[in-house]
Amino acid sequence: MPSIGHQLGELFLGAAPTVLLILLFYFILRTLFFRPLLQVMAERDARTVGAQKAAEAAQAAAAEKVKQYREALKQARGKVYAEQEAARKKLLDERAAQLKDARNKAAAEVGAAKDRIAVELAAARGEVESTVVQLSAEIARRLLPTPPRPGAPVRETR
Repeated sequence: MPSIGHQLGELFLGAAPTVLLILLFYFILRTLFFRPLLQVMAERDARTVGAQKAAEAAQAAAAEKVKQYREALKQARGKVYAEQEAARKKLLDERAAQLKDARNKAAAEVGAAKDRIAVELAAARGEVESTVVQLSAEIARRLLPTPPRPGAPVRETR
């Protein structure tokens, strides 16, 4: 019966070619398959990280552009509102000037009309005063058929 050491030696001697084959396959696979695969995976990771950084940079740039756009829009709106306010103020000023002119013209016409009425009133009063004596004599003549005697009592008429 062979000894255990001798049996182990034969076992290792029989396993040596298998171990050599496994080591040979390991080094071949490592150089031909795993190294290029690891390089491709590292490159893919680098590209992914680079693309993520580029996307973040693009998002930051887009956010800055949006901020600039909103600021420009705000300024443009402010400018439009200022122009509208100026136009509104100009129109209100023109309207106030037109109203003032219309009021002045109306006041002048009213003053002229008052002057004409005052002149006509004075003329009418003068005419009435000039005809008062004639009219009173005419009224007295028509109402009193006979002229009153001096010293006779005055009769009341109703």
